[in-house]
Amino acid sequence: MYEGVVQDLIDELGHLPGIGPKSAQRIAFHLLAADPADIARLQDVLGKVREGVQFCTICGNVSEQEQCRICRDTRRDTSMICVVEEPKDVLAVERTREFRGRYHVLGGALDPLSGIGPDQLRIRELMARIGGEEVTEVIIATDPNTEGEATATYLVRMLRDFPGLTVTRLASGLPMGGDLEFADELTLGRALSGRRAL
Repeated sequence: MYEGVVQDLIDELGHLPGIGPKSAQRIAFHLLAADPADIARLQDVLGKVREGVQFCTICGNVSEQEQCRICRDTRRDTSMICVVEEPKDVLAVERTREFRGRYHVLGGALDPLSGIGPDQLRIRELMARIGGEEVTEVIIATDPNTEGEATATYLVRMLRDFPGLTVTRLASGLPMGGDLEFADELTLGRALSGRRAL
């Protein structure tokens, strides 16, 4: 335990995701030794993030304007929507350069134990988009964990009533360069059930 504001800084940094007590301590002491101009730039950026970043009114992605750059891009295929949990997932899909449609960010996944139900997510907005646009396919790209699977199952149930709408789920299975002997049973089982003809 350190005195006063130093311990307060370590405690606050420790609340950030992925930052444990040791990392928080290292970052705090780095900041204490940093040039005052660097600290001023960090403060300025933190202030701008809080004031200047908003969520896209169409898809829910982070944006500096009312609509994000993807929703403003007229070259994107408006008939396809990829549903993801968080804005960081949009970037992950974009890095593949395989998807040219638009996105819908739910803002999380169903997790009844944490009090997150359908009303806490942007599911109602998704239904409104599909009902109001010429959407022919919805790709569900939630995380392959318990909450993500529950969310995907819920969405499939909600979307099955839209006529002419194809609902797909990202394939899951073995990573490239992996060995079968190191794959867990669930991953290997998914790879077997999702096999395709060559």
